[in-house]
Amino acid sequence: MANKQQLSTLKQGAQPWNEWRKKNPDTRPDLNEANLASANLRGANLRGANLSGAELASTDLQEANLLGATLVEANLHEANLHKADLSFADLTFAYLTNANLTTARLWKADLTTAKLSGANLSAANLTMATLRETDCTEANLCEAILNYAILVETNLRQANLTGSSVCGLSAWNLHLEGANQANLVITSPNEPTITVDNLEVAQFIYLLLNTRQIHQVITSITSNIVLILGRFTPERKPILEAIRDGLRERQYTPMLFDFEKSLSRDFSESLRTLARLSRFIIADLSPHKSISQELRAILPGTPVSVQPLLNGTRKLYTMFPDFKQYPHVLPAYRYNSLADLQTTLEEKIIKPAEEKAKELERQQK
Repeated sequence: MANKQQLSTLKQGAQPWNEWRKKNPDTRPDLNEANLASANLRGANLRGANLSGAELASTDLQEANLLGATLVEANLHEANLHKADLSFADLTFAYLTNANLTTARLWKADLTTAKLSGANLSAANLTMATLRETDCTEANLCEAILNYAILVETNLRQANLTGSSVCGLSAWNLHLEGANQANLVITSPNEPTITVDNLEVAQFIYLLLNTRQIHQVITSITSNIVLILGRFTPERKPILEAIRDGLRERQYTPMLFDFEKSLSRDFSESLRTLARLSRFIIADLSPHKSISQELRAILPGTPVSVQPLLNGTRKLYTMFPDFKQYPHVLPAYRYNSLADLQTTLEEKIIKPAEEKAKELERQQK
């Protein structure tokens, strides 16, 4: 049972409670099975508190400090945890159904067997969190950070994972029926963005790029992956999305390598690995000459169909004629606008690239 005096102080609100914490820095709050349903605890310092079995349904815990708190079997149904810090918290068996966890910090939190169905975790930081047998049915994980998180037997049915970061994520036996897995980011923030549309593919590509043994074993894979190369600044995102959507509609899996993030490192080896995994490559040469430079680095020894794109009347870089020596590089296709690209995507881009891919397959037999 909860310490009655501590519970009484907390029920007075965050300000008197935080003052009490300052005066008693070495006292661990004992709020075991406390009834704090619908209480206003916004900004409360509950760091390290024992809240096991606590009733916190509809409680306002926005920006609360729950770092290292014990919330085993706590009921946080529809609780407001926006911007709350739950790093290192023990949330095993906790009920967080329909809770608001937007931009919450859950770094290394233990969410084993927790119930998060319908919860909003958009932009939440779950770096190195454990979600073993966690129920995330219909949860919103858009742009959540799941880097190095552990997901085992996690239920993600109907969940929205669009744009989430999954660098180094460990995922096994997931339930992903109906989940939106578009644009999963598999690279760290200081690297050029690589995105895929499937958690299992994301884990595989990450391991392939970062584990030498796997890299050496796998030399080629027949797949429906299409590698998109480009420098997609915000104003050019519609072009990228048009290409992605067109590929998805035709049952391809788009994989983006975005040069916008960083051009300071040599990623040629990573590009060669991704190219060998791809059915064909679409390279938008319009925005930056570095894409041509990177293409020149990966083309030798990588016989993959390449369809270059160029916007409007923009001139080809001087090195582009050198690409003609590679029979797997198609003539550059010029598009005049977004609408033009969408209209001609099938006939002028995908179809020639696919035909060239089939031709290369026949030559290799």
